[in-house]
Amino acid sequence: MNKTIQREAILHELRMRKDHPTAEELYGALHEAMPQLSLGTVYRNLEQLSAAGIIRKLDVSGKRMRFDGDISPHHHIRCRECGGVRDIPGAATMVLDRQMERMKEEYQCDSYTLEFKGVCPACSASGKQNKLQ
Repeated sequence: MNKTIQREAILHELRMRKDHPTAEELYGALHEAMPQLSLGTVYRNLEQLSAAGIIRKLDVSGKRMRFDGDISPHHHIRCRECGGVRDIPGAATMVLDRQMERMKEEYQCDSYTLEFKGVCPACSASGKQNKLQ
């Protein structure tokens, strides 16, 4: 994969962020400093970086695809109100991960994805939370 100024800027911005941004959010963060950058370029580079295993395209449900600059094994939690995504600390899922590693051998499973859902502190505090009754 060729290095380009745009690709390097996208990758740098993604790795600096912990909010698992969408392509649109990355474009918004980079556009002022790089006015020649198009949203299509951001999408294309994210797809290429993901296909090359340099970043991770998150398989979380929701309306917009999100991206993660951290490719180490970890899980995420998604706010069902705002759609925001955060990392779950590795220790929180360590037992489950060990169980899944054993299951991967038995079932010839090559990967798995877990999605935790809830309401983030910001949505909870703002009263956005839908009451499930």
